[in-house]
Amino acid sequence: MSQNPWTRQQEPEPGPALGPAQPVDLSRRGPSAPQHGVPAPAEDERLPKFAIPAADTLWWVGVHGGSGESTMAQLLPGTRAANHRWPIPPPPVPTPVILVARTNGAGLRAAQRAATEWASGVVQGVAVLGLVLIADAKGRLPRVLDDFADIVGGGVPRVWELPWIEEWRRGEAATPENTPDEVFEVLESIYALRASNPADYPAPY
Repeated sequence: MSQNPWTRQQEPEPGPALGPAQPVDLSRRGPSAPQHGVPAPAEDERLPKFAIPAADTLWWVGVHGGSGESTMAQLLPGTRAANHRWPIPPPPVPTPVILVARTNGAGLRAAQRAATEWASGVVQGVAVLGLVLIADAKGRLPRVLDDFADIVGGGVPRVWELPWIEEWRRGEAATPENTPDEVFEVLESIYALRASNPADYPAPY
């Protein structure tokens, strides 16, 4: 993965500055590999798959339409959007992926299905590093959705949360200028996670 351009340090020349990632908490929250005994979702509830040449980058897997996977790929150069599919490389090294979902009920249910599909072991060739939840509206989540998000997040290694961003809703491209601090922190965390040990892939083929 290329150097991380997303820092708050400003340089005289235009564009974001290059710099080392800030210290972040990379601790795991949930399981880091598929679990024995987890039932797979029905066939019609699983994400499709597609072949990639090699596990040479980080992929964003949007678990439903409008999840924000393309925006995440735009935010972190060197990563790619999987178009709501599992990217499957040839053996032996799985490719790292991060699931992406909105925080509405449908988005959280889709994230739960994708996490369950991975946890069941039916998806060979991917290493799920975590889940990015992107706010679907301004303000705090209703209690029922907040509780559900906690349940869904317990099924993946890590969870990152992004706030509602009005500029993105209006169709403006994501840039350092319209990206709030919370998003920078998430990007730094993800970059540091991948840079800390790129070969740390659980559950090989």
